[in-house]
Amino acid sequence: MIEYIKGELTELTPAFATVEAAGVGYGLNISLNTYSAIQGKKDVKLYVYEAIREDAYVLYGFVNKKEREMFQLLISVSGVGANTARMVLSSLSPAELCNCISTNNERMIKGVKGIGLKTAQRIIVDLRDKIVALGIADEIPAGGAMQAPVNNAVKDEAVSALTMLGFSPAPSQKVVLQILQEEPDAPVEMVVKLALKRIK
Repeated sequence: MIEYIKGELTELTPAFATVEAAGVGYGLNISLNTYSAIQGKKDVKLYVYEAIREDAYVLYGFVNKKEREMFQLLISVSGVGANTARMVLSSLSPAELCNCISTNNERMIKGVKGIGLKTAQRIIVDLRDKIVALGIADEIPAGGAMQAPVNNAVKDEAVSALTMLGFSPAPSQKVVLQILQEEPDAPVEMVVKLALKRIK
């Protein structure tokens, strides 16, 4: 079993990283969270999850153990496969996801591409106790990303505008929330302009 791979980052896209270690290039599927964390770095250490199937041997890489634990919890939920779990972790950070689960925020989870209402509800029901038992929920910083009060009218209008421009609702909402935490008084047009620069 591969615990982690440490080496030179030779290729990087928002969904895939190649890490060379001891002369071997390992291709790892990654989330946008991990991509953001390792972008611009020469040497990286990624924690690994191995998905071994009859027809494929796929590696998933994570910037830390918490993200890998959340991934493993997600794929334990009926109806959530590895690619869907990666999509969830690309739209929400582990802390944001824990927050959604502990506050029954099925709307935010349902906003992730490929997640329907039933799956969102199942994720909340199946994982609520597990995130507490594993201590993942304890890692959420006080006043973390989802807890700071934001102007909901501005947030909803900005997300709506970005959705009309063709961006997915979940990543748009994540970026808009980040901007509103940094600039609580920003008007809608400024939030949208800033978001357009950040959304990949």
